[in-house]
Amino acid sequence: MHFHRVPLVAAIGSISLVLFLVACGGPFPQSALHPTSDFGYALDDLFRTIFWLALGVFVVVESLLVYVIVRYRARPGQPPPPRVHGNTLLEAAWTLAPAVILMFVAVPTIQTVFRTDGSAPEGALEIDVIGHQWWWEYRYPEYGIVTANELHVPRGRPVVLKLTSADVIHSFWAPRIGGKRDAIQRRQNRLAFTADSVGVFMGQCAEFCGESHARMGLRVLVQDSSDFAAWVAAQTAPPVPEDSLTELERRGLEEFREIRDPASNSCIACHAVQGISAGVLGPNLTHVASRGTIAAGMLPNDSANLARWLRDPKAIKPGSKMPAIGLSTDEIEALVAYLRRLR
Repeated sequence: MHFHRVPLVAAIGSISLVLFLVACGGPFPQSALHPTSDFGYALDDLFRTIFWLALGVFVVVESLLVYVIVRYRARPGQPPPPRVHGNTLLEAAWTLAPAVILMFVAVPTIQTVFRTDGSAPEGALEIDVIGHQWWWEYRYPEYGIVTANELHVPRGRPVVLKLTSADVIHSFWAPRIGGKRDAIQRRQNRLAFTADSVGVFMGQCAEFCGESHARMGLRVLVQDSSDFAAWVAAQTAPPVPEDSLTELERRGLEEFREIRDPASNSCIACHAVQGISAGVLGPNLTHVASRGTIAAGMLPNDSANLARWLRDPKAIKPGSKMPAIGLSTDEIEALVAYLRRLR
């Protein structure tokens, strides 16, 4: 019986080890262990400080435990140990030791709280961040830009996000950039950081906010100053003039403008396109084709996925506030052609 159990135990151990090693693999695009901003480094420093402190406590406690087990273990023929009640020195030690440990945790924690309180130096880029069910709106007052889901920031320039919500509580979290900040209706929270690495950093709403909470992603695009300036210039440019549209794209524009019954099921009622409409319920679409994704990061921004989204948004994002307005295949094709010109 025992002979047959050894291979089974070995097999289970080997499988467990393999699963453990696989779980430790990568990549992890939303890992907080590889920071790329001053905010992220502050949190990482605090984490590592507490980790090594905790490891030291673990080693000391486990060493004492092993020593006591070995030193005072029961031995054959040994009489029961005497009962000892109270030891003033030991009681004082295990009362003071946790207090000292907590002090070593509290001091760097409080320092980090003040370092990441949302304050930013003069000249920081201010961005208004508004959480919606289930997408993110970004407003750049300095440039007059309104966009969605993809946050563009320049490398090396301090940025301060002013967070609020249009409905329920959301939480903005791009792990490699920094910690979480709640977005609450009729209240403004601030998150400040200076990014030091160019790249695309994934994020997520970190506060349960309804049926499609898990589908409320975000992307932070950190760019060199020249690339950021080019993005700003493109976003502040007027949309494509109507006289340059192809016949199919012009039909798409007419579909966008069409007032349907009920009117709330019309594109123009919810979405803004500069010079065309001023809707505020859905994402601003003035330069929608310049974004890499749609549906809050769920789908690549291409013609096929735009068509899927227009056909049945709730099939992709349950509970979506965007209705399926009953577009025909030809109407969807025309509308997709128009939206793809909005760069």
